[in-house]
Amino acid sequence: MYGDKIRLELRQQEVGPWPMNTFALVCPITAESVLIDPGADPDKLQTMLGNSKPLAILLTHTHPDHIGALAEMRQRLDVPLLAHAGPHFNGLDLDVDRHLATGDSVRVGQFRLSVQYTPGHIDDQICYLLDDDNRIIVGDTIFKGGPGKTWSAAGFETTIETLREVVLNWSDDVTCYPGHGPSLVLGQLRAAIEAFVDKDHGAFYGDATWDM
Repeated sequence: MYGDKIRLELRQQEVGPWPMNTFALVCPITAESVLIDPGADPDKLQTMLGNSKPLAILLTHTHPDHIGALAEMRQRLDVPLLAHAGPHFNGLDLDVDRHLATGDSVRVGQFRLSVQYTPGHIDDQICYLLDDDNRIIVGDTIFKGGPGKTWSAAGFETTIETLREVVLNWSDDVTCYPGHGPSLVLGQLRAAIEAFVDKDHGAFYGDATWDM
């Protein structure tokens, strides 16, 4: 419940050797579901989905640790794949059934997700905002300790722009669910993120922390 409202059920499973977080969102009314970022361990993901009725597989981005079980789960579930148009990681030719961009929405039973494009860590990264809710699946956009890793100064500058123009526009009560590690409440990090984007980081790129 969010206040007195029924909400989408959010299920989370750590998978793979790194590890990373795969999510399932399940409508409590219709039992319809979506699977987000099938990184590894198909049997664990199948168990997480349980008796729900999968409608689609969604990707936040195409780094290998987030799509390691994609082929297997597509075969098992036989549902459409939804992801950003790219370019994808290392020129990956991804067979996407529906491309997603900012302003698009995805139905999950009687609920809806809104899409926001959040590049920087990678060019095809998107977040899923649960409508009329305070939860967001953020992929590798932000973590408790800092933003997602970048591989060029241009990528880092894009991350700064994403933080300034997208992330900091989310409300303080938003809980972000990243691709690795624990969830975070945005309001608890707002001051640190604002200070981070206001600093001159020069030609930096790589692993960043909010206090650098």
